[in-house]
Amino acid sequence: MRKGISVVMAGVGINLALGILYTWSIFKDSISKSIEDADGKFNWSKESVNDPYATALIVFAFMMVAAGKIQDRFGPRITAFIGGIMVGAGFIWISQTTGYLEWILGFGVLAGTGIAFGYSSATPPALKWFPPEKTGVIAGIVVSGFGIASVYIAPLARYWVNNFGLNKAMLFFGIAFMAAVSVFSLFLKNPPGATNPGKKAEVEISLGGLFKDGRFYILWILYFIGSGAGLMVISHVNGIAGKSMGEAAFWAVAILAIGNAAGRIVAGMLSDKIGRKKTLMMMLTFQAVLMFLAMVTLESNPSTLFILLLATFMGFNYGTNLSLFPSYTKDLWGLKNFGVFYGIVFTAWGVGGFVLSRLSQMLKVSSGNLSSSFMVAGIMLLVAVGLTLLLKKEEK
Repeated sequence: MRKGISVVMAGVGINLALGILYTWSIFKDSISKSIEDADGKFNWSKESVNDPYATALIVFAFMMVAAGKIQDRFGPRITAFIGGIMVGAGFIWISQTTGYLEWILGFGVLAGTGIAFGYSSATPPALKWFPPEKTGVIAGIVVSGFGIASVYIAPLARYWVNNFGLNKAMLFFGIAFMAAVSVFSLFLKNPPGATNPGKKAEVEISLGGLFKDGRFYILWILYFIGSGAGLMVISHVNGIAGKSMGEAAFWAVAILAIGNAAGRIVAGMLSDKIGRKKTLMMMLTFQAVLMFLAMVTLESNPSTLFILLLATFMGFNYGTNLSLFPSYTKDLWGLKNFGVFYGIVFTAWGVGGFVLSRLSQMLKVSSGNLSSSFMVAGIMLLVAVGLTLLLKKEEK
């Protein structure tokens, strides 16, 4: 039990560093301000300011497949260590430049790949130290680190950007997170003689068998919609809050992170009790309601308290995806090939984030507001609620 807890805590520590991805809106606002002021530092188009973030999302997601395979074969320790080096290298690179292509490659490709290696190594070993009935809560605790990271990164990022500039902030984070992930990776370890709890058929399912299972495609679409809607909000939250909170808008990013982390743990515990399907339907419905609420209220200059509450609950609902879908994947197809299988399912997270964050930025530039983006996300979430009914009851 003590060893299992240490592995869980190491996974949380790794995710606390990698969660800097959710602080992108603070970095984006600094780039946007440079473009608007025409100070010559960031000569990007207004439509392109979300591109490094969107690229990181899709690279993160698709590299999870390769990272999962490496994790399954060589173990979590070496995979996470490689991830820490890559994340740090990516941030150190962009700290030396303001070029668009360099930021796409440094933040989007290199750091995105490193995040995939670190993230894919945190959950599998933790799940193997605990019985199947604790799958949801253990997965929720480990990934909560990724969600709550912005609580400390957001104010730290705002301080460094305001006082030292964006590039020096990137250098600071690159060095710090390279060291943190590398150290925490040393504590990751699979239990001796770890086997996959479950039926033999579940243990021996092949990659071809995964693609022949209709539940995979439904699960992928649900993840695409649920995560895409949340990542769209995350990419704009600092700007949304800035209208009423000014320079203090970074607190909205931190508040959203608290909701994000709480959603992962609460959904994991609840789904262990009432099932993944019921929990997923509840959360998708709640998120759709919040999207429509945002659509009709945010342009009327709501109070700071309203914005903070909205950010908290949107973050909460988004966070539920990150514990429900790995738990669902493990329930349906076991732990033997969990790294690869969840990596494939996780591509939905990246594609959803890429598509909806890019689409929302384009809609914002063309219309001047985010109302149409919230409407599109709300409708998609309602469609997802209906699709959830098609999922067969999971094995217990």
